[in-house]
Order: sequence, then structure tokens, then C-alpha cells
Amino acid sequence: MESLKEKVLGQITLAKKASRQMALQDRRAKDSALAAIAEQLQVDADDILTANEQDLARAEADGQPASYLDRLRLTPTRIRDLVDGLQQLISLEDPVGQKLDQWTRPNGLAIEQVRVPLGVIGMVYEARPNVTIDAAAIALKTGNAIVLRGSHSAVSSNLALVKSIRAGLANAGITPEAVQYLPFAEHASVDILCTANGLIDVIIPRGGAGLINRVLQLSSVPVLETGVGNCHIFVDQTAQYEMTKAIVINAKTSRPAVCNAAETLLLHRDWPLAHQNDLLKQLIESGVEIRACEQTRALHSDLAAQLQAASEADWDAEFSDLILAVRTVDSLADAINHIAEHSTGHSEAILSEDAESASRFLATVDSTTVYHNASTRFTDGGEFGFGAEIGISTQKLHARGPMGLPALTSYKYVVRGTGQIR
Repeated sequence: MESLKEKVLGQITLAKKASRQMALQDRRAKDSALAAIAEQLQVDADDILTANEQDLARAEADGQPASYLDRLRLTPTRIRDLVDGLQQLISLEDPVGQKLDQWTRPNGLAIEQVRVPLGVIGMVYEARPNVTIDAAAIALKTGNAIVLRGSHSAVSSNLALVKSIRAGLANAGITPEAVQYLPFAEHASVDILCTANGLIDVIIPRGGAGLINRVLQLSSVPVLETGVGNCHIFVDQTAQYEMTKAIVINAKTSRPAVCNAAETLLLHRDWPLAHQNDLLKQLIESGVEIRACEQTRALHSDLAAQLQAASEADWDAEFSDLILAVRTVDSLADAINHIAEHSTGHSEAILSEDAESASRFLATVDSTTVYHNASTRFTDGGEFGFGAEIGISTQKLHARGPMGLPALTSYKYVVRGTGQIR
């Protein structure tokens, strides 16, 4: 009887072999495969939704919160969105084979720097079944193989989606072994994946802080880190009220469970108190629980009963829910210092009509994406024009911010000579 390690390594080995075939596929072949997957998803939509209902029923029975259920849920609309994402991906240029640079040395050697696939990607993620499609599609478009390990709470949905992916690949004449899914509930399967040196080229964790930290600590394979999103919005004293209200409510309430949702609101003390008060009321009416600093509660004593006292932990929290930490600051410098101390480096925004303050904020705040007068909710591969994304990197090496197709490539040097020796 095969052990868990033998089973996991067996699947990873199949992906490794398939990666050599994937690296040779041209754009036409890869785009045809994505089109076949899109078609198969539509054919299998009812089966996928049925499998998702099984996952949702288990999650509800386990008492999972509404935000978790939202991340887990698939609907006909969300399946259509996945299909649309595949179509957008097809329309994008294939980065593999692109010449990043070329030059000729004095000795006549002609050197080219050329994009190539990473090889085999290990993807460890939580809850969201849409990641199964997005990650596999980006991997395939860039000539990679991928080994997926989703959370066991979404196993029925993920297996149904992978069945459609593999059927689409087979229909397009590409080996289905390029996409592997580890269905094992044991956490040891993640350990095996993260230590499969020589078979896995990079691990990408996508989920909460606990998952990401665990992968970082145990992995001996290089990790392309995606980070949690403690995103900030700073309302400067010159901010326009109507625009500020629209942006803050959008950033907090449109999809509070996602990583680009705002978690902390910093209000300049000199922004008109009437504007501050009305904004807080609008947030409360939108169902947002406010956790405010002592100064904010004192400035808005009429709302004191509706403003919970913020704890120190709230400034570092990714709530992923209709909860917002609010702090009053005395200056732009105070806001920047707060962000530097508490941010996870994801996305931060300044709302201001003062060009100098905005420029200082954009230049000083060290996060993957900084905004002036726009919602943090735009930190997304699709919104940036990348097509489907595989995650948002909060590290600085190799890839940073929304990771589209180029993030899943490396490069090699192709050197052509005429007999030169050294």
C-alpha cells in the first residue's frame, strides 16, 4: 500500500515530466488548451455547482462565518467570470520566448536574455475554488506545470474544477498531467510538496497569515510569497467629501473578505469634523463595525455608543469582514509612520487635493501598490490588465504586486558563437 509521501511525490513527478512538454508548446497550442478548458467549464457547470454545494453544506455545518462562505461559494455568475477570465488570458501576449535584451561582445559572442517557464509550480491555497482555475490557467499559458493543494473544505469543488481542466487539456491534445491536484486532507501533504526539491521549482501560498507563515517556515523550495492585506486609507485635510465617501465605502464594503479591502482608515484631525462624522455614520449604516482610537471617539461623542474602542491588535489586523479600524492622526507624517509600523505592504491610499502631500505619500509609503484618490480594491491582476492573477506578492524579489503572466517566468541566456574559446 502506497504511503502518503509516495502518492504525493508520484503526482509531483508526473507534473515534472509534463513540464518538459509544456515548455515546448507554442502560443497557439496553449491558447487552444485554455479555450478547451473554458468550453469544458460551461459543459460541466451543473456538476461543479453541485460539488460546491457539498462544500458549502459542510462549511455551514462546521459553523464557518459568512465571509468564509462567500470565498468558498461558486455561482453561475462566478463560473461565467472564470470563463471570461480564460478568454481574457487567451487574448494576452505569451511572455515565453520574449527577448528581454540582446547584445554582442567584442569577441563576437551574441547574447540574448530570453523569458522561459519556471517549470513546476506548487500552489497552496485556502477556500477560494476560483484560484484553482486562475492558477492553472496562468501556469499553462506560461508553459508551466502546476501542482495544486487547496484547503480540504473546498475539495469537492476543486476536484470538479480540475476534472474539467484535465478534460479540456486532453481535448486540446496536451497532457492532462500538467495539472495535478493533491486531494489529501493530511497537512503532511503540504510538507511533502514544500520540500520536494528538484521536482518543484517554486511554491506560491495564497491565503491567511497562518497558511503563508507555515509555508515560509517549512519550505525548502523557494517561496513566492503572497501577503495578507492590512490596507490603509489616509484622508488628508484637503480631501473632497463626496469622493472620499464613495472610495472609503467601496474599499471597505464591496467585498470585505478580499485582501485588497481597506482595513484601517486614518483621518486627518483637520479634515472637517462634519465630514468625518457623516462618513462614520455612512459606514455604520452600511453595516460596518467601527473600532476607533480614543481620540476619534472623543471627537465624535455623539457616536460613542457605536464606536468600539480599538485595541492595539486591531491596527495589525486583516479583518476580512465588515470591520474597520479608525484612527485620527495629526499630520501626513503621522499617517505615514502608522502605515510603516502596521502595514503588511499590500495597498495604501491617500485621498487629498494637495499635490505635494500626495506625491510625498506615494514616494514614501513602501507597499506594492499606492493610490492617490482611488480605492485599494483595484489591486488586482484583472483590473491592472494582466488577465487572471495567481496572487499578489508583497515581497520584493522576482515579483511584486499583482502577479500576472511574466511573474511565472524566469529567463535564460542564449549565447551564439563562431568557435570562441576562453
